[in-house]
Amino acid sequence: MSATENITNEAQGNPLSTKSQVLETGAAVGQNFAPLKQICAHLNAFHVYASDPKRCVEANHYCAHLNEDVRQCLIYDAPAPNARLIGVEYMISGTLYKTLSSSERKLWHSHVFEVKSGMLIMPGPDGLPTGIWEEAETKEMEDVVGLYGKTYHFWQVDRGDKLPLGPPELMMSLTKEDQCPGFSELLGERDSRYGVSSAQKKEKRAYIEEPEIHEDADSMWKEAAAKGEQPDGATKDQAPLLKGTIHLPSPFFPLPNQQQSN
Repeated sequence: MSATENITNEAQGNPLSTKSQVLETGAAVGQNFAPLKQICAHLNAFHVYASDPKRCVEANHYCAHLNEDVRQCLIYDAPAPNARLIGVEYMISGTLYKTLSSSERKLWHSHVFEVKSGMLIMPGPDGLPTGIWEEAETKEMEDVVGLYGKTYHFWQVDRGDKLPLGPPELMMSLTKEDQCPGFSELLGERDSRYGVSSAQKKEKRAYIEEPEIHEDADSMWKEAAAKGEQPDGATKDQAPLLKGTIHLPSPFFPLPNQQQSN
């Protein structure tokens, strides 16, 4: 089930020096990495750019539980030692989601389609029979299906960036199979790499009850559907993510023209 052998790090920069390697080894032995040691799950799925829904990118989530209602995930481009950290995702229960303001809720996405379609997977360890691992994976999906996620990517590896450039990008989840061009090919390649079948996982998860999705979640797709169109891709320098309907908080992510005027 390993998928690391075909991944290479394409970040700009020089190889680690001998000094850096020695210091890195020493730090790994002597320091306490308690927050990282709390990571308890690796999830693999695909995210869609809210500013450009025609672009979707594979995301490897390494998640820890803050409590029963909150999870936090580091997102990498690959499950490899030299993988690039490309984003973060927070997942919260439906109970907490309902306490958010309407404008805040529009920044979050559901996980129902990811789970029920078989697209969201929990890659298993090498050597463990697939059937045994899928039992554990399916039980995990029973919990994830009702969570809401808020995701930002900082490194646009899908367009070949060698460094994390530009402002953070709000990411959304697919809610139907045909929303991102070329998605079926991306999914097929991912399944082949991990030695899994999304179609079989879909069948195995058929019994999982679909929770009612809050009307404010997945707003990118819902607002487009109401207009009878697919969302138009916005430029990366625009603060309105969807034709002015969703805005990032300007104090945190100012527009270029706002920066010039201040």
